Amino acid sequence: MSASYTGGSPGSPEDGTSRDRDGSGRAHNARPRDELGRPLPRGATGIPSLPDDLLLAPDDALDEAQRLLDEGRPFQAHEVLEASWKTAPEPERPLWQGLAQLAVGLTHARRGNTAGAVTVLRRGRSNLDGYAAPHAVDVAGLRAWADDALARLDRGDDGTGLVPPTLRRR
Repeated sequence: MSASYTGGSPGSPEDGTSRDRDGSGRAHNARPRDELGRPLPRGATGIPSLPDDLLLAPDDALDEAQRLLDEGRPFQAHEVLEASWKTAPEPERPLWQGLAQLAVGLTHARRGNTAGAVTVLRRGRSNLDGYAAPHAVDVAGLRAWADDALARLDRGDDGTGLVPPTLRRR
């Protein structure tokens, strides 16, 4: 006797949870999201999303990411920094990756995911090593911010009260 599974893979139309797809057929979640990037129910009002093909000059990306961090939207700041990481010249990619990781680490901390926050903050801090201050990025200040955030999380702070980092010298 043989059995066949006809339920479809997760997210397929057969399982009742059809996934959103972009023009090329790749999965794309079009559900609205909150300020920490968590999906909201369809039809809910969420935070405006950023375009998938966002391309900003380094100074503009840093200014936009800082604005989003200051507004309590570290997930969206991470998206801006990640877009810059993907388009940056090879020598700068670890810097941009580190900045994006600090923002996503803050996101995890604010979501209450301490273990995830610690892991990503450590990676982000490590990716800043070897950089002085390109684009006026406050590398030393960001390392100190990450060290302080990690120490607070190690002491049992739940991370929800972490102040966002300052990306550039002011």
